[in-house]
Amino acid sequence: MSGTRAAIRYAKAFLDLAISEGNEPDFYKDMALISSTINSNEELSGFIQNPTISVSVKQSALAEVFASTTALTKSLFRLLFENKRFEILSDIVSQYIVMSDENNGFQVVKVTTAIAMDAALEAKVSAKIKEFSDKKITIVNTIDPAIIGGFILRIGDKEYNASVANRLQVLKRELSN
Repeated sequence: MSGTRAAIRYAKAFLDLAISEGNEPDFYKDMALISSTINSNEELSGFIQNPTISVSVKQSALAEVFASTTALTKSLFRLLFENKRFEILSDIVSQYIVMSDENNGFQVVKVTTAIAMDAALEAKVSAKIKEFSDKKITIVNTIDPAIIGGFILRIGDKEYNASVANRLQVLKRELSN
């Protein structure tokens, strides 16, 4: 939990710094690059998390991997190494992307369905969500056959569960009482 709080603080501080320096779009691109690189490469993720690898080795390796990033990104790396908090880099990146999107008027909506949504259904969901939000919507569809049917909608910290599995759980609870 403290790692998450620290990640939020670092992300907020660097968002404020990037905005004040006027290079938030470039820093956002760096964060997206770091996120995709770490998430797509298990070896790199393990390397960052490995406590037996020295800080200097990690520092030089990541300087090479992310050589094309901005000075602000390199200062984030330096700060994390100095504070011995580099293991929360991926949490910081995730928090930063969410905060930056919110700051720029974007809202990521997660829709979990039993099967993939087609374009027509995605358009319907998007239109319905736009009735409740004035932000630009990005829909991320997650497929989970365990929900059987229906959907689970997550907007920020709110969740609406209209899945068949949830209905069955509610019915089971009511019948057992």
